[in-house]
Amino acid sequence: MDFQNGFTGIVAVCAAVLLIGALRRKSEGLLNFVLRMVLGTAAIYFANMGVAMLGMEGGVGINAATVLTSGILGFPGVAALFGIYFYRTL
Repeated sequence: MDFQNGFTGIVAVCAAVLLIGALRRKSEGLLNFVLRMVLGTAAIYFANMGVAMLGMEGGVGINAATVLTSGILGFPGVAALFGIYFYRTL
């Protein structure tokens, strides 16, 4: 095996290992994002039910913006959405 083929083989194996590691991290990040979106949406739904039990009208709507906010920011994002809602009702 000459130097060129050996060097190309080593680079290909290293690139494959790095690609596998990057895909695994990306899939964990994507799974984390989707899980935060689902749990955040459920939290918004149940918090809206609590707000309705208190006799307040409205609530935080469940739409693409609020789902993405809960997915990106997690629980603090949901808390911020309800903070904005309560500030708006004052």
